[in-house]
Amino acid sequence: MPVYGLTPNVGLFPDPQLADEDGLLAMGGDLSAERLVGAYATGIFPWFEEGQPILWWSPDPRMILEPANLHVPKSLAKAARRFEVRLDSSFTQVIDRCASKRRPGQRGTWITADMKAAYCELHQLGVAHSAEAWQDGKLVGGLYGVSLGGAFFGESMFADAP
Repeated sequence: MPVYGLTPNVGLFPDPQLADEDGLLAMGGDLSAERLVGAYATGIFPWFEEGQPILWWSPDPRMILEPANLHVPKSLAKAARRFEVRLDSSFTQVIDRCASKRRPGQRGTWITADMKAAYCELHQLGVAHSAEAWQDGKLVGGLYGVSLGGAFFGESMFADAP
């Protein structure tokens, strides 16, 4: 299947069903809030590395976390009591920590400066959110993502405590 080219400042995407077998759908375009919200609303998200064009993905199926249907096992609930959980108290710090976290088998991060700026704008608009785990006043874990309707699209996470 072809990979479709997008032009800047035009929020149109091809049908997500046209993505290749890995989910790659399109390249190019921009990271404007309007384009990002439109992308997420149709199951598309950006993922690329520094120096690459913006790559847009729509794997089938796309994993989403529906908070209303989340089941927390008793063992996890017990372990979580060691932490103070906050929402949206340190979005920028969470995205920075996600970007700087070393991960086995990876040589860098896909969270470029442009990606960080785009998601921070989404946060200012009330579309992107963070959940943080604090221990003894220190941020030790967190995740951020996009919330649309009843779905939360997790983008990245980090943990410094088990």
